[in-house]
Amino acid sequence: MTDAAGRVQELSDAGLRALESARTESDLLEVKGRYFGKKGAISEILKTVASLPVEEKKRIGAAANEARAALESAFDAKLSRIREQERVAREGKERVDVTLPGRAPAAGRRHPVSRTMGEIIATFQRLGFSVRGGPEIEKDYYNFEALNIPKDHPARDMQDTFYIDGMGGDLVLRTHTSPIQIRTMEAMRPPVRVIAPGAVYRCDSDVTHSPMFHQVEGFAVDRSATMADLKGLLTEFCRMMFGPELPLRFRPSYFPFTEPSAEVDIRCVICRGAGCRVCKTSGWLEILGCGMIDPSVFGFVGYDPETYTGFAFGMGVERIAMLRHGISDIRLLFENDLRFLSQFQP
Repeated sequence: MTDAAGRVQELSDAGLRALESARTESDLLEVKGRYFGKKGAISEILKTVASLPVEEKKRIGAAANEARAALESAFDAKLSRIREQERVAREGKERVDVTLPGRAPAAGRRHPVSRTMGEIIATFQRLGFSVRGGPEIEKDYYNFEALNIPKDHPARDMQDTFYIDGMGGDLVLRTHTSPIQIRTMEAMRPPVRVIAPGAVYRCDSDVTHSPMFHQVEGFAVDRSATMADLKGLLTEFCRMMFGPELPLRFRPSYFPFTEPSAEVDIRCVICRGAGCRVCKTSGWLEILGCGMIDPSVFGFVGYDPETYTGFAFGMGVERIAMLRHGISDIRLLFENDLRFLSQFQP
């Protein structure tokens, strides 16, 4: 047993030297596992004396426990010194320089679509229009039928529509904000001058179209509203939005709820009329549609077409934002890329 007790003492002395020479916490844990851990050398010696008399086991066990206690004490002391050294070294590198200027949080900016929407609304308010809203999930009646687009009419093919399942085709995600015009005329008597801004939805996606986008539509009804009034209004709006120098044109078009109807184009702000993919090489960009309200629409809201006339117009807000800021792809407005959005003034 002298050999076993002596071996315990040798291991204890070797372990103490190894602990003292350790430089990192990882080194300490390796020494512990080698000498006095559950599978360390001292534990292995104790396994070999299981068959010895009780007195011998007590003596060797006491020696082993004493050696383990000394090693654990040395381990704890060395671990504390190493951690303190690491803390001091870390604080030396990570010390806060209180003389440096503070880091201000990044300032938020309004999205270009939100800004453009606000500018359009403010422009028409200065021109005498009030603002009305309506539901985005709309009845088929208000979205189509009351706008002179009956079921199975070919004009419905002009708008690829999201229908709400389980409602018999009676509910849709509105394809334009024109239903607000019908709801407004049902609730108000002429004269009426209203714009209807909001989000709309269509199954359409390319560089100039998005499945969800925003529109501002407007209309006016009075006893003597004419196409000349409409043209003067939209010409003034375009001048206020794009400046007086940008060429503008009206060209005949078709809408089920207006007659006559027209498209309003401006000279392409991307290529300045030379032709590009945004304007499809035509040199012109459509910015809105308009026309005189079809008398049949008045029949749905109880207006007398012999007494009143009116005009209506509608535009995509994203299209206006693209033109004002020279953006060539509408999808950039919806990708939430801060590198892109931060280019615009707050």
